[in-house]
Amino acid sequence: MKTAGFIFALLSFILHAQAQQYDESKVPAYTLPDPLTTLQGQAVKNIRTWETVRRPEIRRLFEDNVYGQMPKDFDSIRFTVEREDPGAMEGKALLKETRIDVYRSGRQVSIHLVLFVPKNVSRPAPVFLLINNRGKNNTDPDRKVKSPFWPAELVTESGYAIAAFHVSDLAPDDKTDYVNGLLRLYPEQLTADNGMKAIGAWAWGASRVMDYFEKESLVDASRIALAGHSRGGKTSLWAAAQDQRFALCVTNCSGNTGAALARRQFGERITRINTTFPHWFNNNYKKYNDRENDLPVDQHMLIALIAPRPVYATNATKDLWADPTGTFLALKNAEKVFALYGLRSALPATPPAVNVAVENSILGYHNREGEHDMTETDWRHFIRFADIHFKRK
Repeated sequence: MKTAGFIFALLSFILHAQAQQYDESKVPAYTLPDPLTTLQGQAVKNIRTWETVRRPEIRRLFEDNVYGQMPKDFDSIRFTVEREDPGAMEGKALLKETRIDVYRSGRQVSIHLVLFVPKNVSRPAPVFLLINNRGKNNTDPDRKVKSPFWPAELVTESGYAIAAFHVSDLAPDDKTDYVNGLLRLYPEQLTADNGMKAIGAWAWGASRVMDYFEKESLVDASRIALAGHSRGGKTSLWAAAQDQRFALCVTNCSGNTGAALARRQFGERITRINTTFPHWFNNNYKKYNDRENDLPVDQHMLIALIAPRPVYATNATKDLWADPTGTFLALKNAEKVFALYGLRSALPATPPAVNVAVENSILGYHNREGEHDMTETDWRHFIRFADIHFKRK
């Protein structure tokens, strides 16, 4: 069993390392679907038509063709405080570890949430919630391991609470074992071609954490910033598109089927992601292997689903696999939906210079020098972006 796992991991690494193409001159001509034209060809000219007609259309297209359905029903949900430490971070924060148990049809799934609340705030704190797709040590509640991937001290010192849950609680990130989590509660999803898989399960989990935040007096549930890196960044976009209670979305180096346009066919393509990670997206998505132009959606439309809430996307210079230009263009092509709400984007006409962040804008962006990662530099930009939109000094 271990040998098979090693071989799969090695194959995944090899496939990932073989970039399909990184040459901008070879990006094919493409036409993006218009987020403001309905399936019947009607132009969307106002918020009402967007919210009642076009937005539901686009959401269903993503559900049916990419991420899978998002089931809303469950029998009950329970919140249990497992640990509380008022002296965390040398007395500067309160640590609260909570188990979120969700029940359906006699089965249960548990989400373990780590939450630090700063003590330097006089009212319920806004929160950064991380969908953690890396090792659990990255969000170590005891702070024996302090990772720049989740710089809890930096965030709490800035006046924000910071929370995290691990994706494995909902669906192990494995092409076989992903079924051994949330999907035990929704077995019907496994037999549906538009049924959710791992990414959908992780997004569903973020919404259950949001259910908890609405009951937690220490935090301001109206100011929750959802963040994710790489596959977690794909998930943060999908979760925020589905659940409008999230006030702000951060997607870090999310690439293909995240914030980058598929039709550019640059870096990682649909075929590669479906081959390497067949457990992430629904079965219907595989119909679009090497057929990006046949997709009825592209990722600018996913960003548009989050309007009018702010979205911040990032890239890194050594992570061409995630297509920095395609990410920027997805944001640009979502601007007109935000404009329906009278919200002005300050993104320039072309991608900003490396390490130059666009923060004072409804759609934010930076391309950091470095590798595929999430760093303290990234987090400082996220904090400033949230400060602007949550109107904090």
